[in-house]
Amino acid sequence: MAKLLALGLVVVLGLVGLGIEGVETGQKAPWRIHTLFSVECQNYFDWQTVGLMHSFKKAQQPGPITRLLSCTDEEKQKYRGMDLAPTLEVPSMSRHPRTGDWYPAINKPAGVVHWLENSKDAENVDWVVILDADMIIRGPIIPWELGAEKGRPVAAYYGYLIGCDNILAKLHTEHPELCDKVGGLLAMHIDDLRALAPMWLSKTEEVREDRAHWATNITGDIYAKGWISEMYGYSFGAAEVGLRHKINDNLMIYPGYIPREGVEPILFHYGLPFKVGNWSFSKLDHHEDDIVYDCGRLFPEPPYPREVQLMESDPNERRALFLSIECINTLNEGLLLQHKANGCSKPSWSKYLSFLRSKTFAELTRPRFLTPPTLQTKDESIQTVQKQVIDEPGKKYPKIHTIFSTECTTYFDWQTVGLVHSFHLSGQPGKITRLLSCTDEDLKKYTGHDLVPTHYVPSMSRHPLTGDWYPAINKPAAVLHWLNHANIDAEFIVILDADMILRGPITPWEFKAERGRPVSTPYDYLIGCDNELAKLHTRHPEACDKVGGVIVMHIDDLRKFAMLWLHKTEEVRADKAHYATNITGDIYSSGWISEMYGYSFGAAELKLRHIINKEILIYPGYVPEPGVSYRVLHYGLEFKVGNWSIDKANYRDVDMINKCWEKFPDPPDPSTLDQADEDIRQRDLLSIECAKTLNEALHLHHKRRNCPDPSTISTSNLNSGKDVTMSRKFGSFDEITASRSNQMPKNNSHESSKPAMIDGTFSSFRFWVVALWVFAGLGFLAVMFVVFSGPKRRGTRGKIYRHKRRSSYSGYSDMNGRDRQIRSADASL
Repeated sequence: MAKLLALGLVVVLGLVGLGIEGVETGQKAPWRIHTLFSVECQNYFDWQTVGLMHSFKKAQQPGPITRLLSCTDEEKQKYRGMDLAPTLEVPSMSRHPRTGDWYPAINKPAGVVHWLENSKDAENVDWVVILDADMIIRGPIIPWELGAEKGRPVAAYYGYLIGCDNILAKLHTEHPELCDKVGGLLAMHIDDLRALAPMWLSKTEEVREDRAHWATNITGDIYAKGWISEMYGYSFGAAEVGLRHKINDNLMIYPGYIPREGVEPILFHYGLPFKVGNWSFSKLDHHEDDIVYDCGRLFPEPPYPREVQLMESDPNERRALFLSIECINTLNEGLLLQHKANGCSKPSWSKYLSFLRSKTFAELTRPRFLTPPTLQTKDESIQTVQKQVIDEPGKKYPKIHTIFSTECTTYFDWQTVGLVHSFHLSGQPGKITRLLSCTDEDLKKYTGHDLVPTHYVPSMSRHPLTGDWYPAINKPAAVLHWLNHANIDAEFIVILDADMILRGPITPWEFKAERGRPVSTPYDYLIGCDNELAKLHTRHPEACDKVGGVIVMHIDDLRKFAMLWLHKTEEVRADKAHYATNITGDIYSSGWISEMYGYSFGAAELKLRHIINKEILIYPGYVPEPGVSYRVLHYGLEFKVGNWSIDKANYRDVDMINKCWEKFPDPPDPSTLDQADEDIRQRDLLSIECAKTLNEALHLHHKRRNCPDPSTISTSNLNSGKDVTMSRKFGSFDEITASRSNQMPKNNSHESSKPAMIDGTFSSFRFWVVALWVFAGLGFLAVMFVVFSGPKRRGTRGKIYRHKRRSSYSGYSDMNGRDRQIRSADASL
């Protein structure tokens, strides 16, 4: 019997062994998958590695995974994380061996090339999935299920790679028409990777060395430092070898973003800050964090699912919050298991640890699988210059160009920064151009040339014939100048104002614009269309439309119309006899809205009748129509939420651009809004969104200017606006952090009182220095009294001191934790 039992046990163990081997080596050609990711020898990448590796196992991703670890010899001697993942050591190219350029991102293509040339795994694989370390896998990534084919890799969409549409692609690939804006998630056949990898590396070197074309308006790189050269190296390398991608914008999601209805993302990319209520997380706050090796310490716990359920009534936004907490909870679960593997003692019980070990959490984070909406890919045609959108087979959409008019002042510069930032976030197709009207004198002093692609226009603020001061006339004058001097290949032109925030694309096909039928938004206060003003200034007053703000017009119509727009503006401006409010609707009765009438009367002359759409634009502070997804926030008027408010007119003389970390007052937290009236709540949410977008844009602008970290630099240095060397720690384009500054705009009229304030400050400073010395002297005498008061007190004092010392270190740790939470909470969604 014993022998039979022993034989049975051997058979069972043998079967189990076969089963385990099947999990490890059961992949057979042509279905063998290998996952790769690239890191460096740093604590920053170690905690990301722990999260990715844990999710790799949890999501049941098939096949092996390899970490491509790039380290210098010096880094390797101190490195503690060799056992965190199956690893192939790669010679570091952070410091380029030929040029000496410091660019760690090049290690990614260099690591892939090294793996192909030196790993036996590369000889036994059919499909390769390439990820970034700052990702969490939610479900199996199986290339052929995603639609990948040999010659047709699948990738996530990186719309900010605008260099695919401009001179950058023409300079760096012979096939710019094949340039795909992709990155993040890559799934391709091994043969394609073998062809691509060397070109990926060489094109990265090529783009990195092309410093003349690092500008934001060419690359989309918010730092204008060539940091995303590796991403362009991939896109240009793929174009060179003829690889066209199946582009999927549903597979990967940034925590904090709202997924499309029915879409089940299978990958988190936590490159951006995200928040849930008052809790937030930014990976940059943990750049030097050795949390992997600090037993029992996790990232700050997010709200529990039950709390999240009560935070948001909108089901789509609530789902986004659930995805955010899933991401951080999976990271913390991975850290918990890694601490155990490190030999850490079992952590004491807590509600949060209990939740991470619960069946509820296991169910919430079970592997996710692809849904039909998730598999929908972007058509190849959206990779043309105008990022076309296809929703009917065989139909191509026209090219679009967005323009807006400004002047050479910092007042328009901060508006420009906000508009351009929102343009890139909105998915608006095509190019954007600023029409910049400046006098020769202003242009000599102007410093904002690199904010956006710009067409320079002679200023007409002071009319050359009449001497009338009317800067608004620069808008039609600039459009006319642009039409006559620029090489324009777009079929439709979208005209915006600088004081706008784009929330989504404005396209002629969605809003039904056609040749002879422009689209615009209602400006009902233009009552002159209904009275004698129209009769005086147009032969067709019945064709006068009360429109403005957003204009979508065919290029042919604009060419015919622009001169009339300018002439009618001059005509109405000169008609001072009809400036009255009851005739024009101008509350100032000063002829200030003559340009708006110039537009309406000019269009009427050509009988251009507009499609008037009231669902495109809204002013922050106005109550939105239920269910309407407005595309533009026009912050031309003051808007408020409770006691907080913004009026752009108050910032006319505030240098928001050249003064480091200047921003608008932070708006209230959405969670504090009154839930009783849904209309008021939606109104306030739009106001908060507008302010947050502006502040985010300003923060990124200041970061591009290398403004010093406001938490470490003195106020005087901050205000100087001096450039500093960009820190190596900002390791990727998508590592965007929100402004931590809380400076308020200053009124220039108060400058005369500054000397008195300074004197007072120094007087106060001297007083406190004296007080501090007195206090220190008394403290020293008290300590000496205790020390020499007798041996009986020493033992007790020693115990108390040791106890206090432990308490103080504990308090310091808690304070650091709260500090990190506070810094992270400042990050915008």
